[in-house]
Amino acid sequence: MKFLAITLIVHRPDPVTGIQKPTHDRFREVLDSALLAEELGFDGFGVGERHERPFISSSPTVVLGHVAALTKRIRLFTAVTTLSLLDPVRAYEDYATLDHLSDGRLDLIIGKGNGAAQRDLFHVTPEDQWDRNAESYEVFRKLWRQDKVTVATRFRPPLTEAEVWPRPYQRPIRVWHGSATSKESVDLAARYGDPLFSANVTHPIEPYAELVRYYRQRWEHYGHDPARIAVGAGTAGICVASTSQQALAAYRPVFEANLAFFKKAGLPVVFETLEDFVERSSALIGSPQQVIDKVHRYHEQFGHTVLHLHADASGLTESRHRASLELFQSKVAPVPRREIPDPPFVWGPVLPVPPLTQESVHV
Repeated sequence: MKFLAITLIVHRPDPVTGIQKPTHDRFREVLDSALLAEELGFDGFGVGERHERPFISSSPTVVLGHVAALTKRIRLFTAVTTLSLLDPVRAYEDYATLDHLSDGRLDLIIGKGNGAAQRDLFHVTPEDQWDRNAESYEVFRKLWRQDKVTVATRFRPPLTEAEVWPRPYQRPIRVWHGSATSKESVDLAARYGDPLFSANVTHPIEPYAELVRYYRQRWEHYGHDPARIAVGAGTAGICVASTSQQALAAYRPVFEANLAFFKKAGLPVVFETLEDFVERSSALIGSPQQVIDKVHRYHEQFGHTVLHLHADASGLTESRHRASLELFQSKVAPVPRREIPDPPFVWGPVLPVPPLTQESVHV
């Protein structure tokens, strides 16, 4: 099993202290989190893309470009690239450039995106958002694979023998499809034989597990080898401590502050108590053995081989969050790494195809 640390770059007051960091400091915190993730041995670091408050992750390519310059080993993920809002040609140019700058360490997780404000910003409607996502991905995929692209489009000017530069480093890049609630994204992933990443952060496991099962059915429907399936899954929070009592005590102020925020904002409350949150959500809160057991229970439902954790403290103190990640990597991660398979592909860069030479042509 592989492990990612992911941030959506939420920028709002700390749920416990009420203090909001300046924007500059928040970005610096993201870079520090990426360096910590590499230091601790995480396999990937992901940055979200949102175009509305309270997020400041509107430019993930810029953030990941800086992370690429600071790191050497860790793979870089988008979480997610909102293709329904973007011109696929411009998205291709940005990510092909980042692919080179990161030496082929880039993975994409794509999705339609959530939030009415960002839809309004880009003049996208709920009725056409799925169609935009599918069309943008088709164009993006062709651009990545073909030197010249001709495609009729509904949502941007059509392309005729279009050449877009630079050509990418990885041929092809690995694209995951983010899935939260809809079968459309699941079917799109299965149709193209791409891996799936379940959000798995808001509700109990059942609806997410149902979508993963549907993905497996559609994968076989499209004639792909079941052995090539790869599924990732998210988590709703993390706090690992030496004992369950210590973990609960550390996380309780975070849970109670978030619960109060949801109620004040009129948002639906799924988990009324911390104990229910720990039991039925995807959060990893408890002793190392409790967290190991929960990862295995979720694996029985998802069959996932990649798991993402929160890169941000999200209300925990910085020292408590770092200690939690350190304990996870030293006491928890080695067990699923040993007992749960890795994804069925090489984790390192997908190396570029060497150009043909006269010698190779005559071999």
